[in-house]
Amino acid sequence: MSVVDFFLDPLRYEFMLRALATTVIASVVCAMLSCWLVLIGWSLMGDAVSHAVLPGVVLAYIAGAPFALGAVIFGFLAVALIGVVHNTSRVKEDAAIGIVFTTLFALGLVLISVTPSQTDLNHIIFGNLLGVSRSDLIQVAILAAIVFAALTLKRRDFTLYAFDPTHAHAIGLSPRLLGAALLGLLALTAVVALQAVGVVLIVAMLIIPGATAYLLTDRFGRMLVIAPILAAVCSVVGLYASYHLDTASGGMVVLAQGIAFAMVYLFSPRHGLVGTRLTARRRRLARRRAVL
Repeated sequence: MSVVDFFLDPLRYEFMLRALATTVIASVVCAMLSCWLVLIGWSLMGDAVSHAVLPGVVLAYIAGAPFALGAVIFGFLAVALIGVVHNTSRVKEDAAIGIVFTTLFALGLVLISVTPSQTDLNHIIFGNLLGVSRSDLIQVAILAAIVFAALTLKRRDFTLYAFDPTHAHAIGLSPRLLGAALLGLLALTAVVALQAVGVVLIVAMLIIPGATAYLLTDRFGRMLVIAPILAAVCSVVGLYASYHLDTASGGMVVLAQGIAFAMVYLFSPRHGLVGTRLTARRRRLARRRAVL
């Protein structure tokens, strides 16, 4: 197979074009939001909300309502339950998160098992990137556009909330409202990513890009550029790899992001494991030469 055929062969199929568009859109939006999640320290919260939306999505399917509606409702429900358990008992926040999201996720699994459907609802869990229809792509694009616009327009407020909620309150912003808005956007983003990788792997797309960009730069503005670009490249690489290797497409997209993180973790010039050790070694040698 020639290099040209390698790149053009998957594009001859309409389902691959839809899959490519869906995964790039989902990856970019998840990567943008992941920058704030990593900065605030909400990785576990992202895990909780992404899993907790499952029963909401299933109930929305049963009622014939938009998936986004059920996801947002159960996303906020999960956050409220975590707060109640944490604030009214001796249970710490991380334990409360684990209890709530596993219980709601299990509820979603039970609902899937008892819901009669002509379609395989297990795709909600594991994703069905190659089975994305044109209507699914339109829904993903609309929801992603809403999340992207909200994050772009309110990026200064969200960034101030992430760095210093006290200062945000002092200048007239509501940290509680900003936090609730981020959680709502997290729920919508989870619906976008459902089509690509399913509930199980959403958390990876919500954490890995932001964490990778965090190792590459100390400026948050650059993180918001690096993370989406990196996620988009990984989504294309993962989808091509899944086509030619005949593997799970959603899993390959996340695996590509994981490999990218590993490379940055090792070889990032400033914060990489190898890079920092080489820098430290050079400094020690420079000190020795200065002494001699």
